[in-house]
Amino acid sequence: MQSSGGVSNIKYATKKPAAFIESGPAAGAIAVAYFSKILNDNKVIGFDMGGTTAKASTIINSSPLVTNEYEVGGEIHAGRLIKGSGYPVRFPFIDLAEVSAGGGTIAWVDEGNALRVGPISAGADPGPVCYGKGNDKPTITDANLILGRLGEKLSGGLLTLRKDLAEKAILKLAENIGESVEETAYGIIRLANTTMAKALRIVTVERGYDPRDFVMYVFGGAGPLHGVELAEEMEIKSILIPPSCGVFSALGLLLSDCRVDKVKSILKDIDEVDEEEIEKIFIELIEEGIKEVEGFEEIKIVKQIDVRYKGQSYELTIPWTGDLKELANNFHKKHEAVYKFSSLDEDVELVNARVTIVGLLTKPEIKFSEVKEYTPKPESYRKVYFNSGWEEAAIYNRDKLKPGAIFEGPAIVEEYDSTIVIPPEYSVFVDKYGCLRIEK
Repeated sequence: MQSSGGVSNIKYATKKPAAFIESGPAAGAIAVAYFSKILNDNKVIGFDMGGTTAKASTIINSSPLVTNEYEVGGEIHAGRLIKGSGYPVRFPFIDLAEVSAGGGTIAWVDEGNALRVGPISAGADPGPVCYGKGNDKPTITDANLILGRLGEKLSGGLLTLRKDLAEKAILKLAENIGESVEETAYGIIRLANTTMAKALRIVTVERGYDPRDFVMYVFGGAGPLHGVELAEEMEIKSILIPPSCGVFSALGLLLSDCRVDKVKSILKDIDEVDEEEIEKIFIELIEEGIKEVEGFEEIKIVKQIDVRYKGQSYELTIPWTGDLKELANNFHKKHEAVYKFSSLDEDVELVNARVTIVGLLTKPEIKFSEVKEYTPKPESYRKVYFNSGWEEAAIYNRDKLKPGAIFEGPAIVEEYDSTIVIPPEYSVFVDKYGCLRIEK
């Protein structure tokens, strides 16, 4: 799996290992893109929260946003990569923002007696305090357990969580800041959500998009615990929890195509070249790259050009339609959309020609069932802490929810690989693919 969102053969991987650095999170974005296509959602934010980090991506018309430069080993501040702090890699990467917020992220109190969350993590071993493996520093998972959002049994009953140990660990923080255990635990959740909201803003607002126009697809083992409240903070009206959400990135591996990217420098003003010269460059790149995707019955070729105003140090990647005038017009429009201004009188410079060659692979069938609306019966009830305080929440087993199920929060939906929190005033609809569509 490449960082660009395509798979490749072993030969390509051994020749260009730098193309595989952020492959795991990229697979999640590909799964989001695939589902957004079959569900007809044109603007989607992918939100993936696991054990140590939370990642956000933007998918427009079933295609993840891609950046052509990444820095390996660089420093990150509030989800933003600090330019010049790492080793630059000039390969296509799915545009991801990442923050230190996961189920194992540790909460602590600083010297000024202020509650803090992260960036240090308890990791998988020893993991959260409630795992009972020796850690005594409270984590986001411990806070969710104390607030009733997590049940005391996980993974179908294979893992028993120690609520008493979690309470003891968070009590130490509560005494330092002068709050109750519940208020401290909820403070941990709110701080984590604020941190994760920064990642969502980076891939939307800072890319020229209004998050309120998007549907948010939430996945990862911990994502659905926080997704709805996080969406509310961003004023996102619709949240979707896909099936097998805890292992959704793994599904993305099976939904990917074989991909090879080729690039060649142009570095000329747009009036110094003609269409014939550009086409010759693309023919050369296609002939070079097509050898690496031989054996496919169906191949898709995408041509793009990196364009900038002369003197700029950054480019925008624009599709090549065969017409230089159209290329310039599309560049001005995209610059206006992303940066809120364009300069029609400025000289336009062509930086690189890019070719993406995709060998289409057979995808697994995403099964669906007939939708018959009904109100499901809860498995049980338990007290869960929300913004309004303790509420009696209905507990559902996701495996028993059939397409057409409609119910309202406060509720908790439990499944083998994740837990979904539905606050009060939200309704849930299960679609034909088994996705939970949650709206206020």
